[in-house]
Amino acid sequence: MTERVFTPATGRFAPTWLYDPVAALLRERLWRGLLAMHIAPRPGDDIVDVGCGTGSLALLLHRVEPEARIVGVDPDPGVLAIGRRKAARAAGIAARQTSGPDARAGAGTGPRWQAGMGDEVDEILGAEAVDTAVSSLVLHQCPVEMKRAVLASMHKVLRPGGKLVIADYGLQRTRRMRLAFRVVQLADGTEDTQPNADGILPRLISDAGFTGVREAEVISTLTGSLSVYVARRA
Repeated sequence: MTERVFTPATGRFAPTWLYDPVAALLRERLWRGLLAMHIAPRPGDDIVDVGCGTGSLALLLHRVEPEARIVGVDPDPGVLAIGRRKAARAAGIAARQTSGPDARAGAGTGPRWQAGMGDEVDEILGAEAVDTAVSSLVLHQCPVEMKRAVLASMHKVLRPGGKLVIADYGLQRTRRMRLAFRVVQLADGTEDTQPNADGILPRLISDAGFTGVREAEVISTLTGSLSVYVARRA
């Protein structure tokens, strides 16, 4: 993989280890829970988490459905290392708690972690390789053309009828949310983030070839409102 520039999970100024503590202040348990509800993993599902960061969502999906096969993809080796450590701790706890003939198959395997950029996920995993493609808090950090490229790659990696679920900063509808969103723009830059605040994501998702695009949830946070978008590959 050619080394390429990307915005770190915590933005331009904060160290990677701060990501999880900061996310916890942003109603993370609420919006990740809603995200998992819309993903609704089933046994045997193949799921890719694009820009998986420190692995919180991938590990949550594994807890919800241990028999789903989950791959977390991220270009940042630092956050992938955190994800692997969290997965190892979770596997150790699960091994102590789950034993005997009633244990569910695959409960201790956990997600797989893969280095890579979001616009090459179809090259990493192969075309039509997964049932669900999910991404959270990634697209607002990308230039518009990269947003398009990531969504195009997620479309390619999905099987026909597959599901797209995205949680990210969307249209900032009120003055209070627009003011709060300035914190994100300070960390990640105005040029990449402003299109999200202006409500560009549904159009970009449709332009990538997805159908049934809808904003399923809007969650107010200290840094602006997060939206959950769902769509399908035809």
